[in-house]
Amino acid sequence: MNKQIHKKITEQIRALITGALGLVAALAWNEAVKALFEKIFGTASGLIAKFLYAIIVTAVVVWVVNKLSKLAAQEEEESNSK
Repeated sequence: MNKQIHKKITEQIRALITGALGLVAALAWNEAVKALFEKIFGTASGLIAKFLYAIIVTAVVVWVVNKLSKLAAQEEEESNSK
């Protein structure tokens, strides 16, 4: 098999495994945070707590993606300047 093809396949498999493990971690955190919200807000205010949870999770995700994008751009800039 061509080394270039083998390298691409390996990269794709690594990306898929990383994504799968990320999903498992996200689901675990989802359950933990939902339990925390239930403990803080109780089950009576379920709808409000769910919206608050969704807003907070969205804000955190946007922040993390923004930081990762800046980091990737910085690394790209450093590799281009070499």
